[in-house]
Amino acid sequence: MHSITMNALLALQTFIVLFLAFHDWIPLGTLNNLPGVRAANPGGKLITTTILSAAPYAFGLAASIFYFAPGYPEWLFWWLWISYLLLFVGQLRAWWIPYLFVPDPQRAARYHLMFGPTHTFLPRRNGICPNTLHVLLHLSTIALLIALAVLTAQQR
Repeated sequence: MHSITMNALLALQTFIVLFLAFHDWIPLGTLNNLPGVRAANPGGKLITTTILSAAPYAFGLAASIFYFAPGYPEWLFWWLWISYLLLFVGQLRAWWIPYLFVPDPQRAARYHLMFGPTHTFLPRRNGICPNTLHVLLHLSTIALLIALAVLTAQQR
């Protein structure tokens, strides 16, 4: 396998896992809004959500590290493809479809509570404005899928 692409895939997986595990827990200045996130996710809901959202990607990262030198087995390619395509579809459904096409007032109100004061660079549309941190996550997911496509093509 191509080492630059493998390194890129591993780096992107690491970023995404760290993002999913910690972006709602560690203060990142204007990039996140911990009080807003806690208000929208009371009690144990936030920890449950964090664990459930990060676990499949943490497993994929651990397996990618384990199989880094000998090369990824086919089941790991399937795991990575399925999990990261589902993440990307989730990102489209959660952010970009309501932002660009279909207004969702309830989602817009929730996002305003959670992300209202965070840094953004896009204009508000349909009551939603994807914040900078989430845009970075979404771009990282696209880059990861591209790297995975290159590695998959090289495996064939």
